[in-house]
Amino acid sequence: MASNGKFRLTYATMFDSPEELHIEYEAAVKRVKAELGKDHGMWIGGKEVTAKEKTENRSPIDTSMLLGTFQNGSAQDGEKAMQAARSAARDWGRRPWQERVALVRKAADLITERIFKFGAVISLEGGKTRMEALADAAEAAALMEYACDQMEEHKGFIVEMDRDPLKGFKATNISRLKPYGVWVVVSPFNFPAALTAGPVGTALVAGNTVVYKPAQDTTWTSRLLAEAYRDAGFPDGVVNYVTGTGSVIGQSLIDNAETDGVTFTGSVDIGMGIYRKFSQGRYPRPTILEMGGKNPAIVSRHADLDRAVKGLTRSAFGNQGQKCSAASRVYVEEAVYDELVQRFVQATEDIKIGDPTRKEVFVGPVINQGAYDNFKNFTEELSQAGDFLTGGKVLTDGDYGKGYFCQPTISANVPTDHRLWKYEMFLPIVMVHKIKNLDEGMKLANDVDFGLTAGFYGSQEETKWFFENIQAGVTYANRPQGATTGAWPRFQPFGGWKGSGSSGKNAGGHYYLQLYMHEQINTVIE
Repeated sequence: MASNGKFRLTYATMFDSPEELHIEYEAAVKRVKAELGKDHGMWIGGKEVTAKEKTENRSPIDTSMLLGTFQNGSAQDGEKAMQAARSAARDWGRRPWQERVALVRKAADLITERIFKFGAVISLEGGKTRMEALADAAEAAALMEYACDQMEEHKGFIVEMDRDPLKGFKATNISRLKPYGVWVVVSPFNFPAALTAGPVGTALVAGNTVVYKPAQDTTWTSRLLAEAYRDAGFPDGVVNYVTGTGSVIGQSLIDNAETDGVTFTGSVDIGMGIYRKFSQGRYPRPTILEMGGKNPAIVSRHADLDRAVKGLTRSAFGNQGQKCSAASRVYVEEAVYDELVQRFVQATEDIKIGDPTRKEVFVGPVINQGAYDNFKNFTEELSQAGDFLTGGKVLTDGDYGKGYFCQPTISANVPTDHRLWKYEMFLPIVMVHKIKNLDEGMKLANDVDFGLTAGFYGSQEETKWFFENIQAGVTYANRPQGATTGAWPRFQPFGGWKGSGSSGKNAGGHYYLQLYMHEQINTVIE
């Protein structure tokens, strides 16, 4: 997004945005609020599909605000979507890759054209601040465009191999990457645009047809994506959008024999369930999983504390800590611990909490009642194990009482063997710990099953040591824009190690598109 010809919106640049961006966003919020309460159908086989049962989508900012009603799709609806995708798969997969790229680019352009509506909807249904919401939509288009770039750069992944040294014959060997067929995408609430459009667009560029199901809390954003695919002119059945519960329609997609591959972003419990389920099929099928993180940041005695405080605050509390990349564990060398903590607490207490559509707000509501209750349960548990340096409570006065607002919370003096050092809370809660030296910090940082993102603040020599020893897929050093957050396609591809991911390849990077294709060798002897 380049709203003034120079500014390009990413998670790293969003803290220095032009005024016109805010004017257009605020106008979009007014327009979106004027169309609340509508019923939104699914999109299956190129047709609008409704279900007998509906689900109300209410804003976490104010639960009396009915955003719209969405379909509570059945297993039969899931089956219809899969059959539509299968019927379209043969033609779509055999089209020239240039045609597929052109359509995906057209859809990405439509998302960019409609970015302010996307941003307004993401804020209202997801509780994201305006800049987080707009960046989510911008990243959706960027991920799709990057998949197109990769396909073009590799000329469709058609490569001539060496010729066999056969006397009297001419051998030609061609390597081709081809689509699997029908791909299922199950996406999360916290990045409803980027983590839906990214895998959907990549699967489409690769030549697969797609059925995608969003999280129930953010069905409107995914509906806007379906409209972009529809308006871009994709053939019927190539892209299908279904809504409903994970246990019913979501499970029907995973169980369906027509599913050739799946991309899931969400909890490790559900992700591992999908992984195990797929392993019981007739043969192995690709399973791309991103399953969260418990991300550490280590602060050296040689750190620039200004940078560290900014980076920690933004990563711990951006999107209310509801990022799989959020900084949730901070290890600080004892020589700078007191000063770092004092400044971190002050920066946290300076955060404006409230309606995320307002310009000055940095922390909005958590996503739903379940997250709100989890915050109360986790803070009660932490209060018995250590101390709160700030926060620790839900907010109920005035307008806060209309939604799910929680204080940004810093917890300290919790024993390192406490379970919450290793459990992803997915809330605006960060735990800090004093370390004697960096080796102790590294040992603690790596002592989890996750390995998504990690951050470091220190000298150049220490930074080299950090990169050599940390066990994570996305790593940052001395970054004020975010200690552990802010990945962007083409700049910082996003993916994790260990329990954070299944593929070892990062979205928005050099090796991701290939995951959606399998290789065929064509040999001809003349």
